[in-house]
Amino acid sequence: MGSRTHVLGILNVTPDSFSDGGLFLDEGRAADHAARMACEGADGVDIGGESSRPGAERVSPEEESRRLLPVLRRVRRENPRLRISVDTTRARIASEALDEGADMINDISAFAADPEMAAVVAPARAACVLMHMRGEPRTMQVNPLYGDLMGEISTELAAAIQRALAAGVREEAIAIDPGIGFGKSARHNLQILRRLTELSKLRRPIMVGASRKSFIGALTGAEVGERLEGSLGASAAAVTAGASLLRVHDVGATVRMLRVVDAIVRA
Repeated sequence: MGSRTHVLGILNVTPDSFSDGGLFLDEGRAADHAARMACEGADGVDIGGESSRPGAERVSPEEESRRLLPVLRRVRRENPRLRISVDTTRARIASEALDEGADMINDISAFAADPEMAAVVAPARAACVLMHMRGEPRTMQVNPLYGDLMGEISTELAAAIQRALAAGVREEAIAIDPGIGFGKSARHNLQILRRLTELSKLRRPIMVGASRKSFIGALTGAEVGERLEGSLGASAAAVTAGASLLRVHDVGATVRMLRVVDAIVRA
């Protein structure tokens, strides 16, 4: 376990993301929010131009590029030392983003949606996150079923890692994400957080994105914008169980929480 947990701030430049859809469509507002998250202690920002909320419909590659690239260019220009991740499942978008200075590709399909993705990431020597998901965002929450939840997640992530390695992606560049809320019920999400340490056998850094997710609302009765306390609780549990990277909306509060949690679990 490293000396501290890293924080990736969420920057959605979409009209329909579940929490902040429509807030950062303007390039200037998006760049200002990225700078604010950096000042609050984010190690990087994760910029997404296509919503992956449950039930979301796909947008065209042209529309994803139109939303994403101007913001990426400006964030890179104004924050030259900030690490930038791009949340996409398309090799074309990943290639454009890496050319514009992105450092990491966060692929919710674990390179399964586009067979060319690994061929883009490997020669760029970029970092990547391979996330576990069943189905696709449009259908993933329709009665998700598992016989052995953690066993199946582990097996499927291991296969994704091997595919990436076979395509030339460096092992040290790969992180994994169990995919909280992606083809999982509320009960599944809680079980993942409870048993996250079981993914340590894959020997890759673990990212967790539980921020403001619906299972927190189900437990607390809170609307999306009122889920800070639940998000912090879930994130603290994830770190205790082995997560080394958190993808979050509320950077400042998360960083302050981690000063305490890291002092306990990483001493």
